[in-house]
Order: sequence, then structure tokens, then C-alpha cells
Amino acid sequence: MRVPRPPSSLVSVARELYHRWQTVIHELAKFGVVGAVAYVVDVGIYNVLHVGMSTGPITAKTLSTIVAATVAYIGNRHWSFRHRARTGAGREYAIFIVLSAIGLGIALAFLGFGYYVLDQRSALASNVWGNLVGTGLATIFRFWAYKRYVFLHPDHPKVASLQASTTERVAMADSEHAA
Repeated sequence: MRVPRPPSSLVSVARELYHRWQTVIHELAKFGVVGAVAYVVDVGIYNVLHVGMSTGPITAKTLSTIVAATVAYIGNRHWSFRHRARTGAGREYAIFIVLSAIGLGIALAFLGFGYYVLDQRSALASNVWGNLVGTGLATIFRFWAYKRYVFLHPDHPKVASLQASTTERVAMADSEHAA
């Protein structure tokens, strides 16, 4: 027979779990807020283009995702992952765009499947396939990929090598100016 834990030890366990996962919880929450703003931008632009202006669903989704991805990059870089190492805006944004393009491919695959394969062409169906299912699965991919490849942990080996090469370039430039 198992003896139940007293409430104080459950609180201790919960506190310990929170402290252990605090950074991930905060990153995920902030990523969710940034994602919600980008999602509103994405869905709004998609519906203006596709429903309001009769733009094809794939074109409308591509354009709306480009704008939403830029909003997401700014929000994630400057809020969600601001505590992570900065490895250069050019490097980060380039990788961010590639990963966002993969996320777009995921969303377009589901949108195209619903629209062209299943012939579900109503505004509601295209929103479900492209903006709910496709974007939902793409968001899971993006959270994992951005943490792994764009917004690196300060202890990541790539950060150390980038910092070392920057330090070498600065030292070389200083020695050239001194000579």
C-alpha cells in the first residue's frame, strides 16, 4: 500500500519542476503570444487576399505567411528568445526564413490537400486546412527548429565559434590600425 505524500511535499515537487523547466515554460509562453499575433496577421491577410480579393489560396497563404513570419521574427528575437545568444541578425534571419519556408510548405501541403485533393473549397474549409491544421503543425515544427537552429543557447558550440571568429577579426583589425 502506497502512502500518499503530504501536500507540502507535492508543492515542493511542483516548485522543483517549475524551476527546472522555467526557461522552457517562459519561452513557450512568449513564443505563443508572438505566434498568436503573427497568426492574426497571417489569417487576416489570407482572408483579405483569398476571400476578399479572390486571390488563389496558395498565393494568398504564401503572401500572408511571409508577412506573418517577419512579425514573428521580430517578436521572437526581441522578446521570446532575447536571453539567448545573438549570432548575427543576417545569419539568424536567413535561417529563420529557411525554416519559415519549411513551415510554409507544411501549411501549404495541408491547404492544398484540403482544397485540391478533397475539393473542399469553401472559405471555412480553406481556413481549417491552411490556418488551423497546417499552421498548427507548422508552429510545432517552428518552435523546435527556431530553438535548435536560430536562437541558440549561449553554451551552443556554434556560439563559441562565432564569438571566436569575431574576436579574431577585431584583433586583426586593431593590429592593422596600430601598424
